[in-house]
Amino acid sequence: MTPLSAEAISTGRLDLLPLRVGHAEEMAAVLSDPALHAFTGGTPDTAGELRSRYRRVTAGSGDPDVSWLNWVIRLRAEDCLTGYVQATVRGPVAEIAWVVGTPWQGRGIATEAARALVDWLTRRPTADVIAHIHPDHHASAAVARAAGLVPTGIRQDGELRWHRPTTWGAAPA
Repeated sequence: MTPLSAEAISTGRLDLLPLRVGHAEEMAAVLSDPALHAFTGGTPDTAGELRSRYRRVTAGSGDPDVSWLNWVIRLRAEDCLTGYVQATVRGPVAEIAWVVGTPWQGRGIATEAARALVDWLTRRPTADVIAHIHPDHHASAAVARAAGLVPTGIRQDGELRWHRPTTWGAAPA
């Protein structure tokens, strides 16, 4: 399988921009609230730590069967980054995730970005789109539901798997 590459995606209010190392400084501020780690653990990364991480992920997985796709979310009206979306594509499965910084939460940004990502993936050769969400993270579950995913009942590392079957080049069933 040919590795996929992140491409710019635009929605009504947002630009999903392929991740660059140069985004680290602004993203460190966006992701600086420790509350963002309530369900995932850890602490906010510094700009230097993000630069190192971004160098690794923008270099790619090194496996031709695995594509690491990462975007920052830019809110056009405020000309600022507000979070990120990502997809790891292994064969026919795309596992997605999203994070929106605390100041921009509750404005539908995660939902709009996740929908755009799922729509973009459904036009690629992926058969399934999945996400793993902590069962108590109700806001993230609402984003998954709005993006067309449904809970499966399958748990992995304490998180619930959500799933949206897709068919390459066609609208989801």
